[in-house]
Amino acid sequence: MATYRHSLPQLDGGLFVTDGGMETTFIFHDGLQLPHFASFVMLASEEGRDRLKAYYRRYLDIARKHGAGFILDTPTWRANPDWGEKLHYTREALHAANMASIDLLAELRAKYEQPDRPIVLSGAIGPRGDGYKAGNMDAAESEDYHSIQIGSFAESEADMVAAFTLTNIDEAIGVARAAAARGMPCAISFTVETDGRLVTGRSMQDAIETTDAATGGSVAYYMINCAHPTHFTEALDHHAGWTKRIYGLRANASRMSHAELDESETLDAGDPNDLGKRYRQLMQRMPQVRIVGGCCGTDHRHVAAICEACLPAVAA
Repeated sequence: MATYRHSLPQLDGGLFVTDGGMETTFIFHDGLQLPHFASFVMLASEEGRDRLKAYYRRYLDIARKHGAGFILDTPTWRANPDWGEKLHYTREALHAANMASIDLLAELRAKYEQPDRPIVLSGAIGPRGDGYKAGNMDAAESEDYHSIQIGSFAESEADMVAAFTLTNIDEAIGVARAAAARGMPCAISFTVETDGRLVTGRSMQDAIETTDAATGGSVAYYMINCAHPTHFTEALDHHAGWTKRIYGLRANASRMSHAELDESETLDAGDPNDLGKRYRQLMQRMPQVRIVGGCCGTDHRHVAAICEACLPAVAA
């Protein structure tokens, strides 16, 4: 199959599945210790790589059941310089980890991809700081900072990059500019509080319109992640142009706020079937949405329920 770097198949229609809450799955279900919530450290051992592949295969099998495409996001949400330093990774070691993450996913793509089920390799980027707090970088600082990780993905087989759990509009602008400078398609995923606004208090409309204005609309599409549908459904104007830029949903299982989740020592897995119904309701009002998956607290059960609610089952 051809590489998709300059022609992402999810932009041409069809439905795509992605994974759920990777870190919460490994920590709460598998009992692993992930320092600083970093999954990319698993790439350093054969056992870790095998666990990662087994994790992804569960979701790839769900997509295959429904005849859907797939977005394979790397386990590199924490593989940036600041978090890497806390994990005692040098810049060279971080580069190697980001490259290795794409190599691992390319191996899975070779086994699962079919002409009618494209699989996109996406380099996952996280915020410089805490995904639940407002960052303080301006756009130029963000571009300089994130260009390091994006540069690694640009050297790999990655088809695109996607920045998740962003709380700050300037950081999103910097990511988008760094990606454009390296010829990498980019998706931006904001997270919101229980009132449907970024932690800074700015609205999703402001976030998307400001980022588009500052980047010449270079962002391929936007997503929402790490929030329950009850937190953002009422904040969406389904007829507005900015809402139509939202192509992906990766919701949390829990209705708890970010502050409550931070304090919780147990996993709130919510109700997978209810989550699936909420996705269906959102997609009925937002027909442009074509990427479905989960975030914190979700696992393959939630994504399976979302697919059952939103996608027809087809013969394997």
